[in-house]
Amino acid sequence: MPGNTTMSPRGAFGWSWDEARQRSDAARIAKAGERSWRFAAGGVAALGGIATLALLGGFLSFIACIDQRERPLAERPDGIVALTGGSQRIGDAIDLLAAGHGRRLLITGVNERTSRDEITRLNPSQRHWIECCVDLDYRARNTIGNAIETRRWMRLHRFSTVAVVTSNYHMPRTLIELDHALMGRDKVVPHPVVAEGFAERWWQSPSATRLLASEYVKFLVAWVRTRFEHDPETSRAAILIGRRKPIRMVSEPLMREND
Repeated sequence: MPGNTTMSPRGAFGWSWDEARQRSDAARIAKAGERSWRFAAGGVAALGGIATLALLGGFLSFIACIDQRERPLAERPDGIVALTGGSQRIGDAIDLLAAGHGRRLLITGVNERTSRDEITRLNPSQRHWIECCVDLDYRARNTIGNAIETRRWMRLHRFSTVAVVTSNYHMPRTLIELDHALMGRDKVVPHPVVAEGFAERWWQSPSATRLLASEYVKFLVAWVRTRFEHDPETSRAAILIGRRKPIRMVSEPLMREND
């Protein structure tokens, strides 16, 4: 049994104090990491909640800004522009023209299969005004195109004020696009068309809720897009937004001959 032996650092139970410290440090690091992860996850959840509340608040404000009733024009602009999308828009716009609110009317975004005779058939009492003072635009494919064609038409006739006729829920986005296209140089007078009973109790109608939500998202996209682009006529975003339709047509030469 004699002889020198080296004491093992391991204790009676087969592990050393160094190993114990390492395991303890690892446990502390793991707990710290878990706390950091929980804090980060809580922060993301809080930000998500704030963003959701902001979007909801913005949506409710958007609805509150939509006119719930039609109002007579308080002034007489140079021209009138009606955006297609509902027969009531065109009828109201022709009535404004007949009442002396504007010297000419542009109906923008007309379907290529819709003729002047078809519009006259739907509005027989206004035949005179349709034949003398209505211009039809077949190029615009969306609201961006409507704004571009409105600008071209106003420059052609040297108009500086225009009344715009479209649905009440569509008016906020239309005004953004028109103000952007006209670069704030011309005055736009809104004349919203209000469908009977629409948006009074929108939360009780799934279709109305979907329509308003969709229009709100489009409004936000238009607002952001117009903050960064200079001219919608050269906008790459306009082409991307209208990918399913020939939006590039809005960049064709000024006007084509009407029927």
